[in-house]
Amino acid sequence: MKGTFRRLKIGVSGVRGVVGESLSPVLVADFAAAFGEFAGGGRVLVGRDTRSSGEMYENAVAAGLLSVGIQPVLTGILPTPSLQVAVRETSASGAIAITASHNGNEWNALKFIGADGLFLNQIANDELLDIYNQPDSNYVPENRIRTEKLMYDAFRIHQEKILRSVDTDAIRKKHFRVAVDCCNGVGALYSRKFLEAFGCEVISIFDTCGNGFERPPEPVPANLGALSECVKKHHCAVGFAQDPDGDRISLVSGSGAIPGVQNSAALIAGHLIRNNRSGTVVLNIQTTTAIEQIAGECGVEVLYCPVGEVNVTDAMNASGAFLGIEGSSGGIIYPKISMCRDSYAAMAVVLEMLAQRGMTIDSMLETLPCLSSVSVKVLCPSAQAGVNALREIRSRYLDRNPIVVDGVRIDMGGGAWVLLRRSNTEPVIRILAESSEESTAERLARDFEKELQGLLKK
Repeated sequence: MKGTFRRLKIGVSGVRGVVGESLSPVLVADFAAAFGEFAGGGRVLVGRDTRSSGEMYENAVAAGLLSVGIQPVLTGILPTPSLQVAVRETSASGAIAITASHNGNEWNALKFIGADGLFLNQIANDELLDIYNQPDSNYVPENRIRTEKLMYDAFRIHQEKILRSVDTDAIRKKHFRVAVDCCNGVGALYSRKFLEAFGCEVISIFDTCGNGFERPPEPVPANLGALSECVKKHHCAVGFAQDPDGDRISLVSGSGAIPGVQNSAALIAGHLIRNNRSGTVVLNIQTTTAIEQIAGECGVEVLYCPVGEVNVTDAMNASGAFLGIEGSSGGIIYPKISMCRDSYAAMAVVLEMLAQRGMTIDSMLETLPCLSSVSVKVLCPSAQAGVNALREIRSRYLDRNPIVVDGVRIDMGGGAWVLLRRSNTEPVIRILAESSEESTAERLARDFEKELQGLLKK
């Protein structure tokens, strides 16, 4: 048992493991059966990204759901945000997304979505795990086994909602030329036609699927060189970089500059905040303070919450926020369209921003507060080692009143800060440093990396 679960991660981000090691088809079927019992009957939608293991796990999920009397509705390869929108729009009992998001091709995962279209929060996730850990499942007899159903129009439902929610006419009048890096993921099937629906001329790269990812799947600057060159070569207004399941987004400006996920999120948030001019925005603790500064100028309240989409959406529901930002992933949660991280909603808002403001991405970047951020990852040998190391970091910096809503965030003075937290999706501790000076952010990140590595060796 210990070997089976060596690289299996179970939490609010779902059940994630390595194909051929910890994430077996039997385990997947058992978790799907548990989710079917949790859902309480009816129909459960099933979507997946383009990983080669996806079809195998799709079959296992369908078997698990059928075994407890649930009707699986297979949507095939589909963006995760489209799956979440479809749950609410079709009144399904829930959904299972088969995707490891920005992790490498050797990983896959199950993400559980409730009837409200949101990922399960900690309370619901604990209930699901309780069902999974029961010695006996409530398998149904032969006469109660239902049949699979196929659903081919889930993305259309999502796209039409987006088209209704932004200034589509203004966008279409501009006839923007744009580039999109689909990361050989779901975007390879959907992103070109989606952007063309806004009247855009589209140049796409990494736009085939079935042979793995041609670039590392996380849309961070180090992985977006090809998109930058594409934007410059074709004189595009903007470049969009997606991850394999289409929830994360990063931008490239017309000059080929790569602002990173934090500045990309700040640009998009700034546009929506300026249009709203009131209300509340929820940011995770790992989000750039540039958004807080913009919100303050516009009279918009900012609330911080732990990292994780479910934590942002819970805080948004509690506060009635009109916008949520998962800055650590470039995740934009815009409930007017979808209550989830959504690269398609984000692309539409960027096009609206370009059409309405009449400025280039480069010009808009110059209006952002001048902040630089540096992130690094430190491999964590065990969960307990990570807990002990972060506890020690907190004790060493008590004089700086660290924020411990999620990990340890330390104010280093002069507007600079550092956040250290255990990842929900990888066996690492992430370090993020932000400062008005790039050299300061780099130094802080490396100093804390060295300090953390020393603690983890003890």
